[in-house]
Amino acid sequence: MLGGAGRGTGIASMASTHVLFEEDGAFKAGTVLSDAGSSLQVEAASGKRTKVKATSVMLRFAEPAPTDLMQRAHGAAEGIDLDFLWECAPQDEFDFTAFAGDYYGHAPSAVESASLLFRLHSSPVYFYRKGRGRYRPAPPDTLRAALSAIERKKEQAARVEVWASELAAGRTPAPVAAEAARLLVRPDKNSLEWKALDAACVLTRSPPERVLLSAGAFPNARALHLECFLADQFARGEGFSDVGTAPLDEALARARASLPHAEAQPFSIDDSTTTEIDDCLSVQTLPDGRLRIGVHIAAPALGIERDSALDRIARDRMSTVYMPGDKITMLPAAPIERLSIDAGREMPALSLYVDLDEAGTSLVASQSRVEMIRVAANLRHDQLDEQVTEAALAPPLDGLPDPLAGLAQASALRALWRLTLALSAERDRVRGKPEARHRIDFSFYVDTSADGEQAVRITQRRRDAPLDRIVAELMILANSAWGQLLADQRVPGIYRSQQAGGRVRMSTQALPHHGLGVAQYGWSTSPLRRYTDLVNQRQLIAVVSAQEPPYAAGDAELFAVISAFDARYTAYAEFQQRMERYWCLRWIAQQTQPRLKAVVVRDELIRLADAPLYLRMPELPAMGLSPGQPIIVDITAWDELELSVSARFVGVAEAAAGDDNAMVELEDPIDGIDEVPGPPQAELGDPAATPLGADAEVDASPGMTPEATPPVPSAV
Repeated sequence: MLGGAGRGTGIASMASTHVLFEEDGAFKAGTVLSDAGSSLQVEAASGKRTKVKATSVMLRFAEPAPTDLMQRAHGAAEGIDLDFLWECAPQDEFDFTAFAGDYYGHAPSAVESASLLFRLHSSPVYFYRKGRGRYRPAPPDTLRAALSAIERKKEQAARVEVWASELAAGRTPAPVAAEAARLLVRPDKNSLEWKALDAACVLTRSPPERVLLSAGAFPNARALHLECFLADQFARGEGFSDVGTAPLDEALARARASLPHAEAQPFSIDDSTTTEIDDCLSVQTLPDGRLRIGVHIAAPALGIERDSALDRIARDRMSTVYMPGDKITMLPAAPIERLSIDAGREMPALSLYVDLDEAGTSLVASQSRVEMIRVAANLRHDQLDEQVTEAALAPPLDGLPDPLAGLAQASALRALWRLTLALSAERDRVRGKPEARHRIDFSFYVDTSADGEQAVRITQRRRDAPLDRIVAELMILANSAWGQLLADQRVPGIYRSQQAGGRVRMSTQALPHHGLGVAQYGWSTSPLRRYTDLVNQRQLIAVVSAQEPPYAAGDAELFAVISAFDARYTAYAEFQQRMERYWCLRWIAQQTQPRLKAVVVRDELIRLADAPLYLRMPELPAMGLSPGQPIIVDITAWDELELSVSARFVGVAEAAAGDDNAMVELEDPIDGIDEVPGPPQAELGDPAATPLGADAEVDASPGMTPEATPPVPSAV
């Protein structure tokens, strides 16, 4: 170890020698302590000693001091005009020390040499580095292009800064507004719009959704939810391309000319908001007095051929999308209008006929036909539910007025109700347990005033309403029977199956569906609204007509349809649930006071009594409240963007006499503590519109427990 005197002597002997060297890509200066030829021991101004290879030394100098040189050289480098420097530089590769003499016109000082080096090194657009201290000027064309790109980037950076400031101030620049939904769903993070939004998020300390909503990119939270869904699932827009209806019209004309005409007088049962009417029922009395029940399904497969323009549209969408107050149809309006089985029209249909025994409760024979039907009436159950009750469907007593007097379909409805009870009981026997049919469903109706303001009405109805059960039970019957028909003929189709305790699966095999209590279940009864049903109908029509099925065994397209349908259907379900939760929050905003009645689902999960809004109250388990217990809560805050809600427990409420709402969750328990039932039917009585959010079968009976349900957001 050197002593103090020794060290001082060593430094003094080399005090006039300093070096500028490169280390880790940066230039540094220091005093040489020792020089071994191939390497040097250098001391920086901070006192740190470094071993430097001789090849890394760029410049040796005696003055000024290293720190002074670095400061003066960096300052002088800024004053060197790059364009002039580039023009003066040799066109070939050069060493900076040689060029320094030409540039300055005299032997350069250490500061001048270092400043030139710093300027060359810091200007890679103008000068390419070719080695230590060696450079080559960029070719003229390349330089012009690079400078243009730099200028463009400066302009873009300035634009981003302006846009970010506008967003932070609550205004949306037009370019950002045009891309608002895509910025939230599938952002291009290299785009100026995203960079501006990202910068605005930093300025406001808010997430992108909040920034755009606050800046007016969306008129309200509903528009944000909708536009984001459309950007994600309908990238080309929700409108339809003009494919024309000539092929469809020609096919319908051929069907009218060639198909037999049914003797039955079918009638449909739907909600008043239903526009895609694709199923109806009929009851006929046979010569021996027994009854023949008909299930008639609109037959778009006769006019929408595989790989046709309309087929490609339907396959791309896979299903109609339902939401409160609106829907996005799978097919364009013109084909729907031509294919919907409205009253008084003669339309082609795929029909299932089942003959009953003398009691009208057991099936003794069945047959399927492709035929023309004329629908006698389109019944609307929201107009008939109060009249068509279980009591009214009982045989009328002698001497008492018939509660269904004046309803032309009264006797048919009574026959269908009798069969419904028998079919449901048989499925309960197969399932090994009865279905719970007392849960409350909720319907959403969005009313728009003349000034554009929207208000929501949420109404309740029991899932065991007779008209609902009749339609659902007959659709289950048709889907099961037609699934068996395809399986018996060894024709592939698309099935839904569920093993005991398992999840619902889609496949091309006819497997049991434990949740429904049937041996097989193929979706076939909603071909105007679900692509899987359209595919199955093509297969069924081919079997019934003794033709070659469009899809052969092992057809890869069937598996592709299943995969695509699952993905789309799941996305549609999640969106429907988001929109129903949004409208629940809008319903809360319409209430005159925040104190509302709720019901305990289980543990900390509750549901409002008059709206299907679920939330968690962590304080409930400590109170020992049982499922079904009515309670009172105060809604303290809600957020229509985050779809969150805050509530405070007020107290226990007493259940009113005859109030089924309090016990509904107890009677129909939810599978899983972290799950809630799916959203209610978008169009009540419409089998295809049963909750997309639940993984329950869309044609399941009204009391069917959801097979899988999504998590509910926690209360804040």
